[in-house]
Amino acid sequence: MGAHLTKHDIKSVVNLIDNWVEDEKFTWDSLCKTANKRLSVNATRQTLYSHKEIQSAFKIKKQMLRSDGAKDLKIPPSLNIAANRIKKLEAENARLKQERDDLLAQFVIWQYNAERKGISRKELSLDLIRT
Repeated sequence: MGAHLTKHDIKSVVNLIDNWVEDEKFTWDSLCKTANKRLSVNATRQTLYSHKEIQSAFKIKKQMLRSDGAKDLKIPPSLNIAANRIKKLEAENARLKQERDDLLAQFVIWQYNAERKGISRKELSLDLIRT
């Protein structure tokens, strides 16, 4: 049975995806098993898929693994650590760009709805008031 995930669990799973070793098969099933083994996160595929951050990170990583498989470059052992770090950072960068784009799209929707409701930019920019 799948568990409810905390924000920390979600962040840990996304980090696990970003650091996935290319030699290991990357599927939802393998992600669930690895998350359970390494992070003690006992979640089903459906539970993981229900979180947009995990879903997005999985999709991007899967695309990167497919495109890297086509290149099949031989990396000298001395550069293996650096190459893995670069790939991890590229995956994280791609995921963060997608999250940024999603947030910008959400902002445009909020902006449009605010204008429709007659909320001015000044009202939207008011500081938070402590009461």
